[in-house]
Amino acid sequence: MSSESLYLLHTQPDPQRLAAWAARHRLLDKEGDLGYALHALLHAAFGEQAPQPFRYLDAEQGLLAYTCLDATGLAQLVALAEPDVAAALGLGQTGQHGGMNVRPFPTQWAVGHTLGFEVRVRPIIREGKTGRERDAFLAAAEKAQGGALDRGEVYVQWLRDLLARQGGAELVDARMARYQQLGVTRRSQKGSADDVRHSRLVNGPDAVLAGQLRVTNSQAFAQLLANGLGRHRAFGFGLLLLRPARG
Repeated sequence: MSSESLYLLHTQPDPQRLAAWAARHRLLDKEGDLGYALHALLHAAFGEQAPQPFRYLDAEQGLLAYTCLDATGLAQLVALAEPDVAAALGLGQTGQHGGMNVRPFPTQWAVGHTLGFEVRVRPIIREGKTGRERDAFLAAAEKAQGGALDRGEVYVQWLRDLLARQGGAELVDARMARYQQLGVTRRSQKGSADDVRHSRLVNGPDAVLAGQLRVTNSQAFAQLLANGLGRHRAFGFGLLLLRPARG
């Protein structure tokens, strides 16, 4: 995604209509993860311009996503979507832009500026010639050969290294706020985005990391926000939520 213009979309999917739409399209995940269904639903609503990265917080707080389209552009695409798609995303309400709340997001950041952040990530690494995905903690534990390791510290270091590779910001401090092992549905090469008959369940870590970061390059940081962090960004991971740094 281009970082020349950036907007933050907030919408409140309807849990019952989302579940019904996902069931009708065989997108229900046995593990309870909605990432695959929301990925397909966003594409059904917005096509190739589907907002990404996104994060679904919960039924009460809704969904947040970064997009390069403003409210008018998004509304024009939603107008072409099937009514059940718009309703499932919570976009069927009355108003100029339906149930969408869209606001411009900064693309110019002062170098050295410190910000609070929270991000849901899939802390995995790719190993060997096959590029097999593996939990970063399990890989570190294997190298430690029995030495004591803290999962949260391993994931924070993983994030520190990832920011160093992607550029734009450096980690000031961070902690693991939440962790679970989660199996998430991923499409195989044969399948389409809205069909789980050609899909597989991939088990791995699901972690929320929070702390403070410092901007090191304004343009690269804006691109970092637009693109997201890590892998599986199209399925609900990698969106950086920002807040003022604590004093």
